[in-house]
Amino acid sequence: MKKIIIAASLLTACVAFANPYAKCAGCHGANGEKAALGKSKIIKDMPKAEFVAALKGYQDGTYGGAMKGLMVGQVKGLDDAAIQAIADQIAK
Repeated sequence: MKKIIIAASLLTACVAFANPYAKCAGCHGANGEKAALGKSKIIKDMPKAEFVAALKGYQDGTYGGAMKGLMVGQVKGLDDAAIQAIADQIAK
């Protein structure tokens, strides 16, 4: 059982590493088409520069409204390459 739990954890980590957007999809939808928890912008409609600025703003506390507290934890640990990869996948 312990081996199964470890293997599942490693698989989850590999998927998240391979696709940094994977942890976002639960709230924002597979293609960024949802307003997360009915409160956020539709991120697939955001220009890439605005999207990147928003994620970096969440990281440094200069951006966000109702979802700011939740998003700070979500973007913590994302580096510039991961932010750009997500922007390239989702934003315009």
